[in-house]
Amino acid sequence: MKILLVEDDTALAQGLAGALREAGLLVEVAGDGRSADFLVSTERYDAVVLDLGLPDGNGSQWLAGWRARGIDLPVLILTARERWSDKAAGFSAGADDYVTKPFETAEILFRLRALVRRAHGHAHPVITVGDIALDTHAGQVTRSGMPVSLTAQEFRLLSRLIHAAPRIVSRTELSEHVYDGDQEPDSNVIDVQVSRLRRKLGADVIETVRGQGYRMRGGGEPA
Repeated sequence: MKILLVEDDTALAQGLAGALREAGLLVEVAGDGRSADFLVSTERYDAVVLDLGLPDGNGSQWLAGWRARGIDLPVLILTARERWSDKAAGFSAGADDYVTKPFETAEILFRLRALVRRAHGHAHPVITVGDIALDTHAGQVTRSGMPVSLTAQEFRLLSRLIHAAPRIVSRTELSEHVYDGDQEPDSNVIDVQVSRLRRKLGADVIETVRGQGYRMRGGGEPA
């Protein structure tokens, strides 16, 4: 899961971003609305954590602009304002959820996972494709009820495929959601990761669609 955190409090942003990264998320940070506006216009994110009190305008105003331009990714409002009118303004601008400061990092994580899951049409926290199950709350994968040990990169790649199923996911999209922006993976690194997942989950679990990318299909026997 790739997240944009828009927060002008440097200490808070660094602390929250670090905690989310430890939980396996990819996180990019913007300190103001203008930077965030550029990033959501040029990069692909699964969700945005947006502070209302930004140095160059209210977060809800930036959000309203994104919605007007058709940018429909999930947005979690982060605010120190407890008045209902402030929360209502955020929802009216197009927010999907909000958390009031101070907060527990675990709550942010749970809410983000729920927002992304629902954005892909999944109501239940456990998403299944064939006999492969992804527990979005626990961050665990099982095959036929048995836990499967995955690296952080393997988990992010599989999670992207499962959330998108049955859609085909391009190598570019997978790379953007598996590696940090400052990393430059080799051209065949996604193919290597997919091969490792097939060894762990089953040879026919992930289908290669020539010239387009990969997609999930029903589970199979281990390779």
